[in-house]
Amino acid sequence: MVQAPELWEEGYQGKGNVVAVIDTGCQRDHPDLKSRIIGGRNFTDDYNSDKENFTDNQGHGTHVAGTIGAALDGKGIVGVAPEVDLLILKALSGEGYGSYQGIIDSIHYAIDWRGDDGKRVRVISMSLGGPNDIPEMHEAIKRAVEHNILVVCAAGNEGDEDEDTEEIAYPGYYKEVMQVGAVDFEGELASFTNFNDEIDLVAPGVNILSTYLDHKYARLSGTSMATPHVSGAAAIIINQCEDDFDRELTEPQMYSQVVRRTESLGNSRSMEGNGLLVLTNYTSSLADKKRRQQKISTKQ
Repeated sequence: MVQAPELWEEGYQGKGNVVAVIDTGCQRDHPDLKSRIIGGRNFTDDYNSDKENFTDNQGHGTHVAGTIGAALDGKGIVGVAPEVDLLILKALSGEGYGSYQGIIDSIHYAIDWRGDDGKRVRVISMSLGGPNDIPEMHEAIKRAVEHNILVVCAAGNEGDEDEDTEEIAYPGYYKEVMQVGAVDFEGELASFTNFNDEIDLVAPGVNILSTYLDHKYARLSGTSMATPHVSGAAAIIINQCEDDFDRELTEPQMYSQVVRRTESLGNSRSMEGNGLLVLTNYTSSLADKKRRQQKISTKQ
C-alpha cells in the first residue's frame, strides 16, 4: 500500500541505516529478524533488570520490528526496509507498560549509541504513548532531533471519529516528532486513530501481518502498526535522497522528504495530516533527473 517494493527495485532497502525501536523488545532469533538486529538493551525490570536481555515477552515489539525491517528472503513476511539495521530498546515490560524514565533513558541511549563501524541511529520509532506531558521526555526528544535523528511516534488509539474532539497522547503530540495516524487497506481512517492538530501523516494500521513471538506471525491493529511503516520508509528515503543529493540529510530534511511522499485522502489536516504515505510520489521526479543526467552524458 505504501509502495515500498518500487523503491527496492531502484536499490533502496534501508541498507546502512539504523532504526532504534523503543518497545517491548524483540524475539532475537525470529527467522525474519535475526539478521537485522544489530544490538539492544533492556530498560525495564523484566529478566531481573538484566540490561543485556532485550527479548520480547509481549509480542508488540516483535510485530513492530517486523514491519520496519523483516528481511527480504523469500520466506515469512518482509518489512518496509528489508536491509535496515534494528537497535532494539526494551522500554516496555511483558505487560506492555513501562516507566517514563525507561523511555527517556532509551532515547538518550539511542542518541549516544555507536556501532563497531561508526554507525549511528538515524530514526527512532516509538509505537507507544501516554496522557502525560513529561518535560524530561520532551527534552530527550529535542536532543535526538538536534542530533539529526528523525523521531517517529504513534498518534494513539483513543479516537472517536469526532473531528472536533482532539485526542492527545505523548510523545506523539510533541511538535518535534513525526506523528502517525492509521488507515485501513481501503484508505479509510481507522475508527480508533487519534485526531489532533499535530498529526503529520497516516499509514496502514489495520490487520497488519507481521512477525510475532515463537517464530510466528500475527495480524494486529493500531497506530502502533502504522508508525513502523513510516519508520521503515524513512530509512529507505534516506538512502534515496543521500544518493540523489550526495550528502547526509539533516533531521528537518528527513522530515520534509517523508512528508512530501504523501497523498491526500480528502480528510481534514487534523485527521490525516499531510495524507497517506506513498513512497512513489517522488520516484517519478527522481527518475526524470536520472534520465536528464543520462541525456547530458550521452551528449558529452
